Amino acid sequence: MTEKAPEPHLEEDDEDLDGKLNYKPPPQKSLKELQEMDKDDESLAKYKKTLLGDGPVVADPSAPNVTVTRLTLVCESAPGPITMDLTGDLEALKKETFVLKEGVEYRVKIHFKGLGSTKEDYRLDKATFMVGSYGPRPEEYEFLTPAEEAPKGMLARGTYHNKSFFTDDDKHDHLTWEWNLSIKKEWTE
Repeated sequence: MTEKAPEPHLEEDDEDLDGKLNYKPPPQKSLKELQEMDKDDESLAKYKKTLLGDGPVVADPSAPNVTVTRLTLVCESAPGPITMDLTGDLEALKKETFVLKEGVEYRVKIHFKGLGSTKEDYRLDKATFMVGSYGPRPEEYEFLTPAEEAPKGMLARGTYHNKSFFTDDDKHDHLTWEWNLSIKKEWTE
């Protein structure tokens, strides 16, 4: 079996599909509630232990299930890391511009912590990437999008304003932030 890269899809398709299926998600449960359910079912208890771990529940119930910590544009030819800290002042990111050389191949890496079981989507531009389902753990998770080529040519050069989202299937917005990407002929132009 080969591992297939995640395929981006347009957000509008998801909205139409949700309406057609008339899907209503079940009520959310805390991590402790999930661990306490079905204790007498040995098979299910083993499965939950694999997904959720067997440690005590230490998560603050008022804390978010997911904390997105940073986004990195991964590009081998970049003169240095292109990373934005998403734990600080998100308003300051609106004023900062990240530079990408035209025509280079790059990938987006998202770093996040899962404090509860979650299934996430990341949206950049009009493409949505299914990040996947993750159980709680203290270490950060990383998600890497498929490689893309930066636009090139005189007409593609310029500064683009981006609005990114990190949401779950219940349309709960874990983080929304705005940032600027400048496509230039050279890295140091």
